[in-house]
Amino acid sequence: MPSAFVALQHILPHQTLSRLAGRVAASEQPWLRDRLIHQFVSAYDVDMSEAAREIGQFSSFNDFFTRELKPGVRPLADATQFVLSPADGTISQLGEIGGGRIFQAKGRDYTVAEILGAAPDDARRFEGGQFMTVYLSPRDYHRVHMPATGTLQSTTYLPGKLFSVNRQTAEGVDRLFARNERLACLFDGPPGHFASVMVGAMIVAGIETVWPRRFGIHGSVPVHEDFTGAGRDLVAGQEMGRFYLGSTVVLLFEPGRIAWLDGLKAGDTLRMGEAIGRICR
Repeated sequence: MPSAFVALQHILPHQTLSRLAGRVAASEQPWLRDRLIHQFVSAYDVDMSEAAREIGQFSSFNDFFTRELKPGVRPLADATQFVLSPADGTISQLGEIGGGRIFQAKGRDYTVAEILGAAPDDARRFEGGQFMTVYLSPRDYHRVHMPATGTLQSTTYLPGKLFSVNRQTAEGVDRLFARNERLACLFDGPPGHFASVMVGAMIVAGIETVWPRRFGIHGSVPVHEDFTGAGRDLVAGQEMGRFYLGSTVVLLFEPGRIAWLDGLKAGDTLRMGEAIGRICR
């Protein structure tokens, strides 16, 4: 039986709440902005010692939420050998992709084709490969970085719900990450063809990429963009996008290309740039 928290999410007006939250978070009114930031830092025990700017130097709550870090506080592992963590967060799940499906939580999964918005033939490229789902909590640094060097091939924005993406909801909502709004980004690089999917969540006000492109989400139709031949090359550890309130990153790799480091498991805490897998030669 679903919890009251999960049940409530099925009847809440996801997009309306997220639009309202977005307007508040974008406000540059000092009395509102500063109060929100101070309360958020206190409530979630945000470590501001790592931030490049101090409280009082942000133009809005969104500006604070997507804050940059001081140089050097996230050293990068050797990207010629390792796949890097794309974000600060917690491993929700990781493992092998089987039968075209990705494990979400006990008794729940979803398909590769669903989360990518891809044709079955394209999704089959990842059969037998590896996936990792990384959950970004409210206190985390909310920029998303490249897990490996790659050339952008395409992006697909997929409209959907905006359920929370915490553990409780992942265990209580079928196909959660394939139902929420998301941006699937596909790359080619040393670890082969790989995907980084930025999944929106409750009160997420937008997703922005460095290409540049900002997805206000809450759209009504899928948007596919082909970048083949555009020369959008990004190096491992480089920022690729950011969340305006939220969320989760799902990584997908082709079979035989990478192997997760021994000992990594659901519930482990990650820091952007640390080694999470080894590139297979």
